[in-house]
Amino acid sequence: MIRTMIVEDNVYMQNHLAHMLETDGRFLIAAMLRDAFEAEQRCAAESIDLVLMDVQTQHNHSGLAAGKRIREACGHTKVIIVTSLVDPDVLVRAKTGAADSLWYKDHGEEALMDVIWQTMEGARIFPDASPNVELKEMFSDELTPRQIVILRKFVQGYTYDEIAEALHITKNGVRWNINQMVEKGGFQNKHELLAAVIESKLIVTTLKENSQYQS
Repeated sequence: MIRTMIVEDNVYMQNHLAHMLETDGRFLIAAMLRDAFEAEQRCAAESIDLVLMDVQTQHNHSGLAAGKRIREACGHTKVIIVTSLVDPDVLVRAKTGAADSLWYKDHGEEALMDVIWQTMEGARIFPDASPNVELKEMFSDELTPRQIVILRKFVQGYTYDEIAEALHITKNGVRWNINQMVEKGGFQNKHELLAAVIESKLIVTTLKENSQYQS
């Protein structure tokens, strides 16, 4: 039996994943948790073969940070990120140490069970890019990498001057990029643009990285 831990703060999704695995018959649900950092502690003390990990868990604890630490501490444990967040940074971090594979809840083309079995057999399964989402009159893939960075910093509360300094561009350059996104998306102003970006889960800045269980 594959000892499995489900880490998901949505109880409905928890139960859905558990039912799917139990129906298969080859998985033992060792724990269903809502907090990624609690999962991190439990994995260190128990023999867990597979962790299905949400990204934004209870208390905004980061499943990416916990997943990376679990993989480092428990080399035999496979971590699959199961998320609805389309933020490109989530995919990048998952690929670069936080997970063995990633599956999008709302956008996945492959069946999750296929991803699970391929991962358990040693494959690393990741989409080529994060999902393309609609932002009023444009899609997220129309944004440049620089514009994504500008949006991320703007959501984090940076001023135009601070963004310009961080990216080594002019303040007018920041303003031009914001105005271009507002115009292309058909938004009334930058605040409407930011609301759409946050609602679509294109930019996520609330994840907490550090675990209380770390020394």
